[in-house]
Amino acid sequence: MGERKGQNKYYPPDYDPKKGGLNKFRGTHALRERARKIHLGIIIIRFEMPYNIWCDGCKNHIGMGVRYNAEKTKVGMYYTTPIYKFRMKCHLCDNHFEIQTDPGNLDYVILSGARRQENRWDPLQNEQVVPETKEVQIRLLDSMYKLEHQAKDAKAAADAKPVLQKLVERNMDVWDDNYEANCRLRATFRKQKHEIKGQQELDRQLLAKSSLDIALLPEIAQDREMAALMKLQTKSAKEREAEQRLELLMKPALPSATATTFGGLKRQKVLNTHLQLQDLGIIRKEEPQINRATTITANQDGESTNVINSLSLVGDYGSSSSANSSPTQND
Repeated sequence: MGERKGQNKYYPPDYDPKKGGLNKFRGTHALRERARKIHLGIIIIRFEMPYNIWCDGCKNHIGMGVRYNAEKTKVGMYYTTPIYKFRMKCHLCDNHFEIQTDPGNLDYVILSGARRQENRWDPLQNEQVVPETKEVQIRLLDSMYKLEHQAKDAKAAADAKPVLQKLVERNMDVWDDNYEANCRLRATFRKQKHEIKGQQELDRQLLAKSSLDIALLPEIAQDREMAALMKLQTKSAKEREAEQRLELLMKPALPSATATTFGGLKRQKVLNTHLQLQDLGIIRKEEPQINRATTITANQDGESTNVINSLSLVGDYGSSSSANSSPTQND
């Protein structure tokens, strides 16, 4: 395939091989737009974020591995290794930040526009095996320092020996009988698999009932407590409708009137009972049962009949005792 690259290039009729390649003949650079600032010593490259940072402009987190089009500039030398500076624009705001290489510490340094998210720690604090640095390797050439260094290593090995012995004994107790250990492990996995399968079936039934297509998270105690509180605080539509009707009935007809004019607490109790019976279906809605005045009369045969005289559309503005008085009987 390499020999085809030269054949696929177009050479115009006025091309002069003495002027060099096609890029020199056309007066362009091989990197095209990436070399638009080449006269300033700047080249556009694809830079990958070496660690997690926080942008100083929008205060957002930018993870390690995010790539940018960065302006690469050579700013110095560390012995024979060049030091480069990279300038790029945040993809979430208009802020620019600059990062520079640090060959001495094998790291990158943020110059401006951002700050590093600290995830570094001392390996010695975690009892990790740390390779010797160049300074220590050079000092090990001294016999006295090498003797002191070996004494420290022997002391560290003696301190770690009891811990390692306990770990070996525990491992031997667990894996003394391989068949029994394998049976316990498989039984644990089988139980977990059964629980996961049952939970997946419950989630599938719940999603089918709710007509949802989402991933359900495991239920925790906090979710159950919040659901119980929401259930206690909510009211049904029928209860809210009954409260609204009661509020409208208790509201005075005239602006100057008050709730006491309509009978006070006695009238409110009667209205509550009426609304409860109406919700249960005992009283039909089309029959008015409130503020109906009746008169009991007797006919010639001695049978009593109820004659409806009038239906009051406006509440009685008298006292509560007169509003709740018993019907009169005419002789």
